Amino acid sequence: MSFWDLVVVGERFELGAHHFTAEDIKRFAAKFDPQPFHLDEAAAERSLFGGLCASGWHTASVYMRLNAELRAALARRHVEAGNPEPNFGPSPGIRNLRWLKPVFAGDTVTFRQTVTAKRVSNSRPGWGIAETHSEGVNQAGTTVFELDGSFFVPVD
Repeated sequence: MSFWDLVVVGERFELGAHHFTAEDIKRFAAKFDPQPFHLDEAAAERSLFGGLCASGWHTASVYMRLNAELRAALARRHVEAGNPEPNFGPSPGIRNLRWLKPVFAGDTVTFRQTVTAKRVSNSRPGWGIAETHSEGVNQAGTTVFELDGSFFVPVD
């Protein structure tokens, strides 16, 4: 069975959760997004956010790590079932990346992904494109992050 056959529109995957600590928020921000509301509690309290919050890029990076771990786990299961290792292609991109609410120090965000569509590629013979919608929800049940993405999957 090809991996393409296992991509099911409507299937939802729980990617996992991540706890955002003040130390991790500051460490990421110092390297990649050095804005005061990501680096300094006092400055963050005076900001629009009212408290130390993670960079949206930090939230997106955590999502990407969990997404890559999911794909690796799915590939392992496929191989363990006696199938050849799937040759995932790259992502042709994302759309609608949104940081809906701040992710504050102390928040735990749970990420999930749903397959929304799949089609055979017109421009790349032997490949299909799977479309997904992903979101992150904090411990209060508030959606704080979402994006629509796609990735190439061999069809045979």
